[in-house]
Amino acid sequence: MKKDIKQGTRALAAICLAALTVSALTACGSRPDPESNIIITENTGKRLVNLFSPMEKSDPDSENTARSAADTTIAMAEETLGVTVAYRTYTAETYQDKTYDEVSLDRVRSNMDDLYLLNPDTILTLGSEGALADLSELDCAKNLRDIVKTANTVDGKLVAIPQEVVAYGLFVNKDMFDRYHLALPETPEDFLECCRVFKENGIETPVGANRWWLETFVLAQAYADLYNGGNTEAEIAALNSGEAKYSDYMRPGFEFLQELIDCGYIDAEKAAVSEAIEAEGPDFLAQKTPIVMAYWGAANTDTAYGDTDFNMQVIGFPTNRGQMPVVPMTGFAVGAGAEHAEDALLTLDVILSDEALSAYAEINQVISPSKNVEVECVPALKPLNDRIQENVFVLGSNAGMKVEQWGNTCLIVRELLNGATVDECMAAFDRLQEESLRE
Repeated sequence: MKKDIKQGTRALAAICLAALTVSALTACGSRPDPESNIIITENTGKRLVNLFSPMEKSDPDSENTARSAADTTIAMAEETLGVTVAYRTYTAETYQDKTYDEVSLDRVRSNMDDLYLLNPDTILTLGSEGALADLSELDCAKNLRDIVKTANTVDGKLVAIPQEVVAYGLFVNKDMFDRYHLALPETPEDFLECCRVFKENGIETPVGANRWWLETFVLAQAYADLYNGGNTEAEIAALNSGEAKYSDYMRPGFEFLQELIDCGYIDAEKAAVSEAIEAEGPDFLAQKTPIVMAYWGAANTDTAYGDTDFNMQVIGFPTNRGQMPVVPMTGFAVGAGAEHAEDALLTLDVILSDEALSAYAEINQVISPSKNVEVECVPALKPLNDRIQENVFVLGSNAGMKVEQWGNTCLIVRELLNGATVDECMAAFDRLQEESLRE
């Protein structure tokens, strides 16, 4: 399992980025010649900032809200500073032997670009190596939510900042809950009771699941107290030193998932091979399945669940502290040895300013990393948004933890879906922790 987890974590590179960029990769315009290098450089100028990301500049004739929002902020930087941002783009179909994370690591270490959009595990690795610039002195950093600083601080340095905070929650059919006189669940016990009632009333599989996002249940239960109990820094220090065990935190969540599987509330065999939304989405929209899990943007108009025929609500995952959003974090970073580091830092300060983030949040209808920027969310998202505004959440990724959380937890959950015992899954976490302590 150890080898599979290390390989699989790299394969998960696009998952957090996909939630941020929504359909950016599929809605892009031009693609490179199959025989060419993976890098696309657009625009030239005297003051050049090279941006490496999984996204090309948007085609003016294509509809791509996520990409258009990012382009809007970059255009602000170009106009304000007189720089030209050149897009250098990873395209998986022409570079299949390496993941986005692997290519990002190589490029940052070789100082090949200036700005990078990075996943959590890459942020942790490069930050620990001292390969990323400290962003804490930027003006935009002063306005960041504490959650953003916590997730992207490595060895005391703020090394990455996102354009949005991606929150995961439970998407529920409130009409079906009302039909059986069920309150929306707050605790794991509440959730199990709701599933029992649905099952007894002929709903074959109360929870629609896929092979990517069941870790949200585990992470919510594992770290509800750690992030909301007032002792976060000390608990993370204990985990990093080996004084505390990740497996002790994870066990309740894995036992909960195993109970859901044993009771038939989750179809483990189907979930193990299902892609996100594609598999469970049709049954949820057809009101055959009352509960699925997805990220914030999936509830917005014209996206996965943005136009349902029923009253949909998005709530946090059940924990001993009530409904709990789960928030993984990607971010923009500047290479410590970047050729155009000064202009890259100035560019980042503009695209992450409150003015630019307001434009970005308004276009995408997302949670901003700035505490000063608010955006109207659709009614379905209000329960989840209320918890986040109350600073009640769990980080699904945290660069301050030596063991990467989002990808590793997902892969070990898959082992559970494929028949591994809870004890075997906990042993996998112990091995990962032991390895981190040797590094």
